[in-house]
Amino acid sequence: MGSNGRSTNGKSQPLYATRIDLSSELRTKVIAILNHSLASTLDLKTQVKQAHWNVKGLQFYQLHQLFDEMASELEEYVDMVAERVTALGGLAVGTARTAASQSILPEYPFDILDGKDHVIALAERYAAYGKLVRESIDATDDLGDADTADLYTEISRDIDKRLWFLEAHLQTSVEEGVAAAVSEVAEPKAKKTAKRAK
Repeated sequence: MGSNGRSTNGKSQPLYATRIDLSSELRTKVIAILNHSLASTLDLKTQVKQAHWNVKGLQFYQLHQLFDEMASELEEYVDMVAERVTALGGLAVGTARTAASQSILPEYPFDILDGKDHVIALAERYAAYGKLVRESIDATDDLGDADTADLYTEISRDIDKRLWFLEAHLQTSVEEGVAAAVSEVAEPKAKKTAKRAK
């Protein structure tokens, strides 16, 4: 639902009466934020399931299990966000088509099989989704809806934890991490030196 009181499919939707002591104007704005994040949450869940179904390689079983746990958690967040929309008197807009058209996430790559590639793809999406959730914490808190901000805070903690789990699969050793960081710093300096030498 947009800030103009219209749903994401362009049709007018009612704001149902509730005894919650938040103004209809505030509820309309919060519902728009919730429905926006609902689309991305649904999309992320389906992308995690895509990885769960298609992962291959030496760490197949471990990643297959991990991705299934992550998708189950996301299903809980879908429900929490959608139920908050309806508690505020709104219409939860949570179809697959809406999720696909409203999500902030890029399409999941269909040409990957290896576990590491799936971990990288999901880490990128979890980072983007975590940023959206933190922005939603700030936006709903600024509007004066502490309960919705708290809901997002709960989701944010879990998303950051899962991002850590994903990134831990990509971090091989302290020495390699330090070498990569040094390389990132040294590479631009080497390019500048090469330009000066010409």
